Amino acid sequence: MGSKNKLKRFRENETFDNVFQPTREEMLENLPQKGNWGKEVFKNDNPIILELGCGKGEYTVELAKRFPEKNFIGIDIKGARFWRGAKTAVDSGMKNVAFLRTQIELIEYAFAQGEVSEIWITFPDPQIKYKRTKHRLTNSEFLQRYKRILKEDGIMNLKTDSEFMHGYTLGLLHGEGHEVLYANHHVYKNEGAPAVVTEIQTFYESQYLEQNKAITYIQFRIK
Repeated sequence: MGSKNKLKRFRENETFDNVFQPTREEMLENLPQKGNWGKEVFKNDNPIILELGCGKGEYTVELAKRFPEKNFIGIDIKGARFWRGAKTAVDSGMKNVAFLRTQIELIEYAFAQGEVSEIWITFPDPQIKYKRTKHRLTNSEFLQRYKRILKEDGIMNLKTDSEFMHGYTLGLLHGEGHEVLYANHHVYKNEGAPAVVTEIQTFYESQYLEQNKAITYIQFRIK
């Protein structure tokens, strides 16, 4: 993407009511939306679902279309990417979609304890090298961050093309005593995957499927 297109998208994001781009300082001090996403942003008390590392925002938007009785927030540090999803939501008049530009490491500064009902992690960087373990979005530290903002019975979803990420996460979940609700190492080959897993595809997922890569999925609760 050219720098001109990026700048154009950054400027357009600033005009969207569904895009929030706080500075790091604002996040650390006191984000006004924290604890108030339902009341202040969505104007309802419906369940809040997050997509972490939402990329272009396709999954966030498609989930919101399927579940109008829920609120969805796509989170990514790259605003030029989720511009696409934000614009689609604005153009479609969708009121149950928002996007937050921030680092996943700061998630606890964006949401209050128990404010979130469900979290999706779709095609994250698996950070395969051992020294990158601390950056894996399903490592122990991240799971505890998610637990603090999730409701007591909150659900986690991991969808990835990385066999390493799938195996690493599944092993960690079993090892730490978390509750694995469902696991599938090839959702398009093995029956039983939830419809939202196979019927909604990201841009990159469609490319992976053309390469005959297996798409894996885990649904779990953090204990």
